Amino acid sequence: MKIEKKYSNDNDVTLYHGDTLELLRQIPDGKAMLVITSPPYNIGKEYEEISPIGQYLNQQEEVIKECVRVLNNKGSICWEVGNHMNGEVYPLDILLYPIFKKYGLKLRNRIIWTFGHGLHASKRFSGRHEAILWFTKSDEYYFNLDPVRVPQKYPQKKHYKGAKKGQLSGNPLGKNPSDVWEIPNVKSNHPEKTEHPCQFPIELVERLVLSMTKEGDLVIDPFMGVGSTAIASVKNNRRSAGADTMKKYLDIARERLKKLENGELDIREIGTPIYDPNYKERLNYKLL
Repeated sequence: MKIEKKYSNDNDVTLYHGDTLELLRQIPDGKAMLVITSPPYNIGKEYEEISPIGQYLNQQEEVIKECVRVLNNKGSICWEVGNHMNGEVYPLDILLYPIFKKYGLKLRNRIIWTFGHGLHASKRFSGRHEAILWFTKSDEYYFNLDPVRVPQKYPQKKHYKGAKKGQLSGNPLGKNPSDVWEIPNVKSNHPEKTEHPCQFPIELVERLVLSMTKEGDLVIDPFMGVGSTAIASVKNNRRSAGADTMKKYLDIARERLKKLENGELDIREIGTPIYDPNYKERLNYKLL
């Protein structure tokens, strides 16, 4: 696996340490089939400084503008965000939507990612979801549902009338996973957990990579973190490029990619049940 610090079409993975705009400006127009990221939420994590919400949105627009430039005409942008909190809730997907529209993108889905664990609130209902805004550059976008279908709820259901009466009514490959995804977030007992406080689960990225790209395509993550996007991409024979201002996170990303290459990376595989009562026993057996 070729992992480099500066972008090249020959790289399997580019891990750029620095401002994401510096990386994006290295990439020619239309090279990326998918841009997927979860940017800072402007809430004071170690990798960001809290700024007025207008300034934050202006910074996001700079990045979004470059992402649109590097996006293929048949490509997609998936921007995963939660809320900015400052005495009240600022839903970032709603605030960012007009920026994407300003650059001519078309919203295909507002995907809700729901998870079971997080901070407990006392003066409002505890937040247990975030949103993925899926935009495309044109109406001629690439999308393949088959690799991400999920099991049918009623696999033996049949047509009860008409020419297909008695035949199975569901797609044999499974059903559309819908726009509400229940995938565990990466907390302390998650097999993928690193020191990053807001880590992407690989399964979340993988569903987007498999449905919106083909093998060999370039997937960009402007805010790479510890490399979950790169792992989901390389695991499925795509290329990846991303940036981060925190070198220690990119070092972790590089280490995780090497473990992936050697078959040593512990991943919560796509489609794993949310609750597995035997998980600890299986994990202990694996560690023996």
